[in-house]
This record gives sequence, C-alpha cells and structure tokens, in this order.
Amino acid sequence: MVCCSLLRQLDCCASTPGRSELKRHGSSLPGYTYCKSLQIAKNVKLPANVSGCNCQGTCVDPRTCACAKLNGSDFPYVQLNGGRLIEARAVVFECGPNCGCGPGCVNRTSQRGIKHRLEVFRTPKKGWAVRSWEFIPAGAPVCEYIGALVRTEDTDHVCENNYIFDIDCLQTMRGLGGRERRLGDVSVPSINCFDGDDQKSESVPEFCIDAGSTGNIARFINHSCEPNLFVQCVLSSHHDVKLARVMLFAADNIPPMQELTYDYGYALDSVYGPSGKIKQMPCYCGAADCRKRLF
Repeated sequence: MVCCSLLRQLDCCASTPGRSELKRHGSSLPGYTYCKSLQIAKNVKLPANVSGCNCQGTCVDPRTCACAKLNGSDFPYVQLNGGRLIEARAVVFECGPNCGCGPGCVNRTSQRGIKHRLEVFRTPKKGWAVRSWEFIPAGAPVCEYIGALVRTEDTDHVCENNYIFDIDCLQTMRGLGGRERRLGDVSVPSINCFDGDDQKSESVPEFCIDAGSTGNIARFINHSCEPNLFVQCVLSSHHDVKLARVMLFAADNIPPMQELTYDYGYALDSVYGPSGKIKQMPCYCGAADCRKRLF
C-alpha cells in the first residue's frame, strides 16, 4: 500500500493493499510516471523461464525442492509475518512461474507486492523521502526497485540522473569495486560463464534500472550511511544474475514514521561529470558515522 503526501503535489490513492498508485497533478513532477512493474527496453531480452521445482501447494522440504537446493539446500525465508529473509545473501533463488507451488509458498515472499503503508514526504535538505506508517519487522520485504530495465551503455550520455540503479549482483558476488562480498552457499550456473579475460563484463554491470522518468516508490528512498534497509538481488523466473530483480528488505525492526533508507554504495571520487572532472555531493543523512559525502 502506498500513500503519498508530496506536499499536495502527489495525492494518495490507496484504499486496498496491492491496488495503490500515485496520481500526478499537473506539473508536480514533470516527465515522471509512476509504475508498478519493470519497463523492459526494446534491446533487452529476458531469458526464458527456468523449469522450477516440482513441489505442490507450498515448498516445505529443502532436501527435495529444486529451488531450495539453489539456495544451499535451505529456504532463505521463514514463515513469519508474511515471510522474512533470514539473512542477506549474494542472491536469493525464489520459486517461479514454472514451479509446482502456489502463490502462498514462503519461497515467493518478495513477489507479493508492497504490504506496508508507505508515505512519500518532503524533507528540508534531502528532497523527497519515504517512511512507513506501520511497524516493519527485520527481514521483511519493503519494495522492489522499479523503473526502465536498460543496458548500462545506453545511459552513458545521460546527465544529472540520480535514479540509475546498477544491477551489480555478479560484482557483489565477486567483491569487485569495493563491494562487500556476499557469496554464501549458492549455485549460480551463469556465474561461471565469464572468463577472467572479460574484464569489462566483470567490472561494469551490463544492465541497470533507470527510474529517472518512470518508477515506483523506491525511487524516493534516500541514502544513509547507517541505513535501515538493505539491497537484495532475487532470481525467480530465470537464473541470469545480470538481470536479477532488486529488492529492498528491512535490516532492523523499523518503527512507524522512521525514514526508510539504504546505502547507495558509492565509492568516494567515483562519479564524474560531463567535463571529466570528479563530482562531489554532500551527505545529509545525519547518521553518527556519516561519511559526509554521498560520492
């Protein structure tokens, strides 16, 4: 459920969970359209659906469930409060469209849409921000990062767009570019298709999500050096880590009305402007150990 105040510029249309959407009024956010599913670019082809597991009703035995075996012969979620992720992983394999289980399976936890009443609001220094009117338990899925799924090379010419999210699942698995490595006990067939000579494929994510002109509420979630959300790559319909879904989960128990934040993961001095000079942006997260700069 999404509720937006947006200072009378974005109105709320959220009477029932799963049927919420933001309405734009006039020129409140020129050139921006709210959407609830990824918009696939014409030059991006999604892989074919994988075969999935043969479980019936709901997956219960990790020893026989094919999807659980991909997660190290265990389920990444516990059946609590609608499903909660036990810990952050390199990638989570969920059940997909060709699996025998139904929508109530715990291994489909991130696929059920936004379940908490979220609000977009204005801040004095950080622009728009997001908070929840309800308590969010640790490990609960909050929302998916939605926008246009495009090739990273197609955004090289884009300037002043701060809403591009690199799908860097592969880079996180390998601990590249200063990323905290989260490999864990998982089985990813496609991770072995890169040889060591393919430096470009390894260092730069091939795909990204551009929420500059179209996206969902995740677009308005700010950075923090001490965030209460974390990013989790999820695979369900296919197993290509380069095209993983990007989910945001609660890192801690989050009380009502606390701003939702995640670490954008910028390395300092890693962003360049059109002139080739390093760009800098101050950080206003207010955390005790704030790094003082976003990039």
